[in-house]
Amino acid sequence: MADHVLITGGAHRLGQLLVRSFAQAGWHVWCHYARSGDAAHALQQELRGAGLSVETVAADLAQEPQVLAMMAQIAQRSGGLRAVVNNASLFEPDTGPDFDPALMRRQLEVNLIAPLLLGRELARQQAARRASDPHADACVVHLLDQKVFNLNPDYFSYTTSKLALERSVALQAQALAPSVRVCGVAPGLIYPSGPQSEDNFARAGRVNLLHRAIDPRDVAASCRFLAENRSLNGVTLTVDNGQHLVPLERDVMFAINTLKAQPGHG
Repeated sequence: MADHVLITGGAHRLGQLLVRSFAQAGWHVWCHYARSGDAAHALQQELRGAGLSVETVAADLAQEPQVLAMMAQIAQRSGGLRAVVNNASLFEPDTGPDFDPALMRRQLEVNLIAPLLLGRELARQQAARRASDPHADACVVHLLDQKVFNLNPDYFSYTTSKLALERSVALQAQALAPSVRVCGVAPGLIYPSGPQSEDNFARAGRVNLLHRAIDPRDVAASCRFLAENRSLNGVTLTVDNGQHLVPLERDVMFAINTLKAQPGHG
């Protein structure tokens, strides 16, 4: 019987890769979406056509009742999850001097509170599983950002939410032990973001210690590794070619114009 995993924001970009990676490894995948129903259903049909097991489920992660209803629906139909990968996030531009509290609250709801809530609900599902199997394993994987180890003030509210989530990895691991493991993955720049042009992305993607683009498939593989390795708990993997060790005063998409003339960043 396949293990079940919920992947939030699974219809596009890294989320889609995560759905593919887990499904191809034999997991039964629940692909969450908020507004990308057509893309999620198309992915589901494609993977089902290849003999893989994928379901779709909708919820606005900023709305607690919808998050709880989604988890209840999955529990009723699956008997309980083994893993949750919190991939979905809001990434909206702002700065410290002019941030909008309403926008910050929504980013905190999606980027911090929903992931913690999903971890809590997984632990409640796990309690029922462990009643019959005391050694049953479950894991939450929080998607972070190398920015939490390499601060700059751009995307202020987003960064604040991810900083809180990074600190919560160890805290939630302690809180949910021994029934649920909690780990993090902090990717570097793997897809164009915001107003970034393809040229800017191509140059910015090499601003790391290895001077090469980060392969999103390595990020997906790292998430699956954490979910499947029963001995890992309370840890975060930086999957970023060492980007977090290259400090910048601005977000890399804004800093790249001053870096392009420097050795190794051309």
